[in-house]
Amino acid sequence: ITAHPDVFAKVTRGTHVDEAKRSGRLGLVFGFQDATPYGENLDRFDAFHDLGVRIVQLTYNRRNLIGDGCLEPGNAGLSTLGQQLLAKLNQRGVLVDLSHCGQRTTHEAIALSKQPVAITHSGCSALAESPRNKRDAELRLLAERGGVIGIYIMPYLRSSGQVMADDVIRHIEHALTVCGEDHVGIGTDGMTSAIKLTPQYKKQFADEVAERANLGIAAPGERADSYTFAPDLNTPRRYEQIAWRLSQRGHSDAVIGKVIGGNFARLFREVIV
Repeated sequence: ITAHPDVFAKVTRGTHVDEAKRSGRLGLVFGFQDATPYGENLDRFDAFHDLGVRIVQLTYNRRNLIGDGCLEPGNAGLSTLGQQLLAKLNQRGVLVDLSHCGQRTTHEAIALSKQPVAITHSGCSALAESPRNKRDAELRLLAERGGVIGIYIMPYLRSSGQVMADDVIRHIEHALTVCGEDHVGIGTDGMTSAIKLTPQYKKQFADEVAERANLGIAAPGERADSYTFAPDLNTPRRYEQIAWRLSQRGHSDAVIGKVIGGNFARLFREVIV
């Protein structure tokens, strides 16, 4: 980042997102997709914060010392250490992410947090039952407390078959109904560049699916024949395509602007200070 200041901008405050946009640079927010780097206590918190970590997902799919992930059948919620970490993240202006968390961990973290939180990449259980998706109860509570849900472009948006753009739109619209227009965004959980479906890519993808299954970190719905992108949104301009589809369905420019990025930008400004 320091070597390419004209291309990238390190985001350590919410206002840096706006500054990156004004200067035509790509804003990068450092974050963890699992709280395991903190170890058995929070002695490392300041070191990671000084390095620029500004978003932390409390758990991945499995259980850690902070709480239960979405694949844990015990559904035990936040630990004492998890509550302590949550308080620390609130105090230091780090956004809490609950994307891979279990139901109790998700609910308890939203309820206990002193700041709005995010579910940066997930879907709606009401439309596709999956451990990776969130129930309406948690989505409603998230919105009531000022948070944002990012709808991903992943196989979990449907119970079988390849996810398509229509599935993404269905989940966005359901989230808008449950949460309201100020609390829904896009969290693709993938790259922005288009993917070429070459034989090499297909083999690599199948190998990754098998490896995740062997490691026990794969969620139900991860299949070698269901890619982690929508073929009809397989373009770097996928956000524009989503915006166009929402417009065709009668959503206003103001609402679309919030969904495409405005709501997350607002959340960053409010929390990452």
